[in-house]
Amino acid sequence: MAFLRARTAVRTGAGWTAVGLLRALRLADRKRSANMAGAFMRRMGPWLPEHRVGRANVAAAFPDKTDAEIEQILAGVWENLGRVAAEFAHLDKLVLHEPVDDKPPDVTFDDATIARYHAIRAGGPTLFFTAHLANWEIAAISAHKFGLNTHILFRPPNVAVIRDAILKIRANCMGVLVPSGFAAPSRLANAIEHGTHVGMLADQHDWRGIDVTFFGRTCNVNTLLGRLARQYECPIRGVRVIREADGNTFRSELTEPLILPRDADGRIDVRGSMQAVTAVIEGWVREHPEQWLWLHRRWR
Repeated sequence: MAFLRARTAVRTGAGWTAVGLLRALRLADRKRSANMAGAFMRRMGPWLPEHRVGRANVAAAFPDKTDAEIEQILAGVWENLGRVAAEFAHLDKLVLHEPVDDKPPDVTFDDATIARYHAIRAGGPTLFFTAHLANWEIAAISAHKFGLNTHILFRPPNVAVIRDAILKIRANCMGVLVPSGFAAPSRLANAIEHGTHVGMLADQHDWRGIDVTFFGRTCNVNTLLGRLARQYECPIRGVRVIREADGNTFRSELTEPLILPRDADGRIDVRGSMQAVTAVIEGWVREHPEQWLWLHRRWR
């Protein structure tokens, strides 16, 4: 009991420290904070144990790259992660698509993407997926910007004070946030039945999932996206975010609906659909490998 109380106290203290830092970052200039955090993590990251995981992942995915090229990719990964951490406090302040008070947009969209968002708004429910590229939170913000009623699956932090602070920031710039867990599939299914769009990340390991091929190696992926598509005949589209060369502005792109394989009965095939989703993500990562989160154990 004493150990549990001590652990709870430590987590609570760490939580309040994190919340205080988040509040301080909201008062600071976003770009200056992101530049500093990115530079710091670019230097600090290689000393952390996750760097070894990232190095092994990149080497396996790109066997033709030299050690120097691999380290250059990982330096970008660490910098991007530092920037994401600093940017989190400003998610609800980002300017999307059109200037505000003569301030240029922080996130831009091409004409095809804009047209696709407008078409979706006039149609039925769509399933969106994204990946841990650039600042992946912008994918959900983009849908909200274009007036789409969405439910977003997310993994809440374990510490209550951090969870509440994060939800407060996200509440004004995203759709309804659905915490991952036992009730999540039914909540998302209910949302679709009521005409609501659904979005989620699709590049994480899930030991309960199915095997797909990613960079030539087998990994597990959550099947929820494919199962919802099969059950409700919903189209699946990908949303990716690209960090521009200046480090502080972004471009977001929305794909056409994926062509999903079907089984002998004509129903959407879950495994084939998840492989199609994973193939799209692999293409995104190959284009900007320094912006993907190689630091987690995607292959196990």
